[in-house]
Amino acid sequence: MILAAGMASRYGSMKQVEGFGPNQETIMDYSIFDACRSGFTKLVFIIRKDFAEDFKAQFEPRWGKRVRTEYVCQDLDSFTQGFPIPAERSKPWGTAHAVLCAKDAIREPFAVINADDFYGLDAFAKAAGFLQTDSREDCYSLIGYDLAKTLSENGTVSRGVCQVDPAGNLESIAERTKIFRNADQRITFEENGKLFEVPDDAKVSMNFWCFDPSVFSFIEKIFAEFLAGEGNNPKAEFFIPIVGDRFIQEGRGKIRVIPTSAQWFGVTYREDAPGVRENIARLIRQGQYPAELA
Repeated sequence: MILAAGMASRYGSMKQVEGFGPNQETIMDYSIFDACRSGFTKLVFIIRKDFAEDFKAQFEPRWGKRVRTEYVCQDLDSFTQGFPIPAERSKPWGTAHAVLCAKDAIREPFAVINADDFYGLDAFAKAAGFLQTDSREDCYSLIGYDLAKTLSENGTVSRGVCQVDPAGNLESIAERTKIFRNADQRITFEENGKLFEVPDDAKVSMNFWCFDPSVFSFIEKIFAEFLAGEGNNPKAEFFIPIVGDRFIQEGRGKIRVIPTSAQWFGVTYREDAPGVRENIARLIRQGQYPAELA
């Protein structure tokens, strides 16, 4: 499942979605390529109606003949059970709601990724291995990146820092904002005007999750509670980590944090774009990706 409902908003329109490969391949194209060679056989794109046709026109010609594709629209009234949408509400309900929108399209264990994060082949291979052998109603997972491999040289970042128990299972995720490497080359984050140090190898979530399809009914239950409590707040968002935290706290099972050696990269700031192009060019020179994906 690829969360792409926010793409057009970030770029202005689908026609302006940025290409980073030698043939204007997007970051999402590289994720799909890695997913296919890791054993994934179906793609479900979460998009919005206002750019659905433009989206399909861009991605269906390249991937439609290589893998099964489905397109699901994330609408404000999806799964709201008649809850009145606040007039001030314009943005989608959040990433967990986006996952819920695919309830009727997915019947098998599945992974969830962001559309515009470069995750690396190792991450997809490990996710595929988990989904094929270990995914159950009481066992989910997320791919954990070393914090040091997810920073931007052009400003601070926000990351979900994971607390992991000795068995490798998630205990909690804390959203940390304003993370950066200071003058002493130590990673710190700012909170309430104070600075706190974080180890380079602290595991962080980049929104790469693996779920059993039973998660849909659980998300639907929590979303109803979210609407009852936060639905009238036009800025409230229903994120995947909320679901993960409830899953653990209610004793429904465990979420395994699977470490990856992959280097994440993406465009947090416009100034990051040249570095993304160079990283992809370097991976092509090293033979990790072909010059033409399809």
